[in-house]
Amino acid sequence: MTKYFKYFLYLYVFIGYSLSIAGSYDDFFKALHFDHPEVVERLLARGFDPNTSNENGVPGLIVAIQSDSPKSALVLAKSPKTKVEFVNSLNETPLMLAAIHNQLALAQVLIDRGAEVNRPGWTPLHYAATRGHRDMMRLLLDHDAYIDSESPNGTTPLMMAAYTGTPLAVKLLLEEGADPTLANSDHTTALDLAVRTEHAQSAFYIRAFIESWFIQNPVNE
Repeated sequence: MTKYFKYFLYLYVFIGYSLSIAGSYDDFFKALHFDHPEVVERLLARGFDPNTSNENGVPGLIVAIQSDSPKSALVLAKSPKTKVEFVNSLNETPLMLAAIHNQLALAQVLIDRGAEVNRPGWTPLHYAATRGHRDMMRLLLDHDAYIDSESPNGTTPLMMAAYTGTPLAVKLLLEEGADPTLANSDHTTALDLAVRTEHAQSAFYIRAFIESWFIQNPVNE
């Protein structure tokens, strides 16, 4: 009888523990989706793993960023147990996603915790330039982001800004030293992209800087 009693006691404890874990899991991802940082903090204080992935295998930090939950994302990024350098299925890092979503405070925490500003291929600066997020671009450049970094097909942040960003983002990159003469693997330059997408102001800035570049670097015939 005692043996069976112990068995049922263990079973009761195990079921209770499993339900508790399941409840915490659901609470965690609801908090991330609806940006309830106090719930996230409470769960982490109880020992919940901040790197837990959802049913699709996406870690909590990525879920928070993509759910436009900046407060919850910041709580996770600040947790010493949270991994800040990893990639999702599209080879994007948390810093790249913070850059494209213009989450400045989050980007600063990620950088402070060792997230890579420069990486092979697409970079956070490419992502910030794509949306024309100038403050984010300045933050990355202030932390030594390589201004002419090339994507797998040779596209630079300036090309992305010329194609989809704002003229002031183009101007910022040019003023910070981006090379307007570079071409990608399709032999397309930032000026080509600005003209193709009818971004007249961006094209104006790029032409002006190209002319200035050739004046300072004359071609010897």
